[in-house]
Amino acid sequence: MSFLNHFNYQLLGDPQAPKLVFLHGLMGSAANWRKITTAFTEKYHILLYDQRGHGRSFQPSSGYKPEDYASDLQQILKELGWEKIFLVGHSLGGRNALNFAFKNPKNLTCLVIEDIGPSPNEAAAQRIRYLLDLVPVPFSSRSVARDFFQEDFLQKIGGHPQAKILSQYFYTNLQERADGKIDWRFSKPGILASVEEGRAHSRWHEVEALKVPTLIIRGENSEELTPEDFRKMQKVNSLVTGVEIKGAGHWVHSDQPQEFCRVVA
Repeated sequence: MSFLNHFNYQLLGDPQAPKLVFLHGLMGSAANWRKITTAFTEKYHILLYDQRGHGRSFQPSSGYKPEDYASDLQQILKELGWEKIFLVGHSLGGRNALNFAFKNPKNLTCLVIEDIGPSPNEAAAQRIRYLLDLVPVPFSSRSVARDFFQEDFLQKIGGHPQAKILSQYFYTNLQERADGKIDWRFSKPGILASVEEGRAHSRWHEVEALKVPTLIIRGENSEELTPEDFRKMQKVNSLVTGVEIKGAGHWVHSDQPQEFCRVVA
């Protein structure tokens, strides 16, 4: 059985062009890059896929460390016959991309990490668990789910600076089950394991060891990548440069898509 068959994936652009891979963030999917890829299809052959535990890809009971995600990408590239790629990763995808670059520098032309740092953050897992536990899945219908996210969810996290974005993001991660009820599209245990495994240990050694040109993109209003870590990532390795995009939070490519595309290009 083809390893690629475990994943929901899409190939875009010119098959003869340089190879470009986008990795989505936590609870995301390949569809998160829809607005971005249109700017690159003329010059690149693009791979998008739902990472394990996400979207319509397989949802194993274990294997949610950055090393597992990076191994998936390595096997996918081998099956596609792609020897060298440009790699862009957001949040969880950025951490997975960092590990891939650490292990497979010969397979990369360059690396772009969007709004994620290498410092451990145990509180992040608690925050994600809290938010997910607020959602009373399964819902009896799509309309009931929509009402919850438009009213109850916003009231419960009203003090959060990106409450409306979170509400919409969570709502788009719902799907209809065979019994007609509405449940998460992703694996909740997998999501929680991804946060816990990915943030349990420092990954500064991976940044220090990078052997390819690397761009770190930070949203000006990000609560995820601290200004201190953003600056330090550029200091510990001469191959790393950074750009902070004004008017953007953690989802830089969504908040400021045109500027994000310009910087990446």
